Amino acid sequence: MATMILANATVGGERGYAQRISTTAGHAITSDEPERRGGTNTGAAPFDLMLASLGACTAITMRMYADRKQWTLGAIEVKLRLIKEGDEPMHVERKISVAETLDAEQRSKLLEIADKTPVTKALAPGLRIQTDFETSTQPAR
Repeated sequence: MATMILANATVGGERGYAQRISTTAGHAITSDEPERRGGTNTGAAPFDLMLASLGACTAITMRMYADRKQWTLGAIEVKLRLIKEGDEPMHVERKISVAETLDAEQRSKLLEIADKTPVTKALAPGLRIQTDFETSTQPAR
């Protein structure tokens, strides 16, 4: 089976919690922890970025589907919350709204599409993460 790289990002920081994120496509993002967690709040926290990715993928995929069906959705809003209750595993609450009126069949189909978005499918079953150290090209300090 052929290997396909779906995304690339490089993350780096020198001190504190703030991190510079760059993608292969040349986009720059900053991530940090809020001050109450010892950060400087100069960027979105990692879980906020994860939810933002899920929400963006949801809205984009729904828009693609609606465009193919020639449905008018108007503005799409996806609100997400990461919730931890007691000893239960974390879960995401996702609420979707669109500006235009939809019938029951359209709403049902869009909810089905939301559960099939690429980021949803990657996160939902759990994601295997392989972690290794790379050989540093920088001299040790």
